[in-house]
Amino acid sequence: MSNLEKNRENGSHERMPLTRKNYLMMLAGGVIIVIGFLLMSGGGNHTATEFDESIFSFRRITLAPIVVIAGFVFEIFAIMKRFTEE
Repeated sequence: MSNLEKNRENGSHERMPLTRKNYLMMLAGGVIIVIGFLLMSGGGNHTATEFDESIFSFRRITLAPIVVIAGFVFEIFAIMKRFTEE
């Protein structure tokens, strides 16, 4: 008899490591990361003869990397957070 069958007979069961809330929080973290990369995009030059200063904007150089890193930190939190099953 396996351990799983013994646990079922005794009334105890094994928990899943992640709950639905964890997966929803991971989805939200993924959305935050995608938003950060979208903030980083754009600012391309349409002609090869002139330089476009918009690639050095605050949004692309500072804000977008902060949003991406915050998304990854949120992902780690979403994985490590233990929710009780209700």
